[in-house]
Amino acid sequence: MSRALLIVDVQNDFCEGGSLAVAGGANAAALITEFLRKHSSDYSLVIASRDWHDANSSNGGHFAVGDAEPDFVETWPAHCVAGTEGAEYHPNLETGFIQVHVKKGMGRPSYSAFEGVAGDGRSLMQVLVDAEVSDLDVVGIATDYCVLASALDARATGIAVNVLVEMCAGITPESSQAALELLERAGCSVVPSVA
Repeated sequence: MSRALLIVDVQNDFCEGGSLAVAGGANAAALITEFLRKHSSDYSLVIASRDWHDANSSNGGHFAVGDAEPDFVETWPAHCVAGTEGAEYHPNLETGFIQVHVKKGMGRPSYSAFEGVAGDGRSLMQVLVDAEVSDLDVVGIATDYCVLASALDARATGIAVNVLVEMCAGITPESSQAALELLERAGCSVVPSVA
């Protein structure tokens, strides 16, 4: 059995200056790169997910359209539209370490990386099964949305999950803390710092 790292949605639109910016996103990207430079050999697989939404579409009601204001719960400003700069990985994230790229969204709301597909069409779950992954470390953006959903889905499969908090960025401290508490109740390990 093996250990994998899942990097969730470290994209320009989710970092400072993006259309749905999360404070600390760029720093999280830099910390992930620093961590991988030291620890990439600890993992049999490094996976990264990205939102990859359709242009000129509400993406199943995920985007607020027209004059509608986003409620920042179910509807959001347009973000991570396929083929745009906002959908690309943040430049602080060194993508050479990534072995599997997962895209999610593509016409519908999608928070968990487990709703996405790899470039070869496999689900993330199939990627993990094929690599015999028993332990998954999770980092990325946002702690209180896509990191939360991805880690919960991973844990529901029986995989041991560690959320490496220092390499995550959340929308608010309060919602991020609530997310971490929920993850712990679900059986995930929340790791505040990594050497």
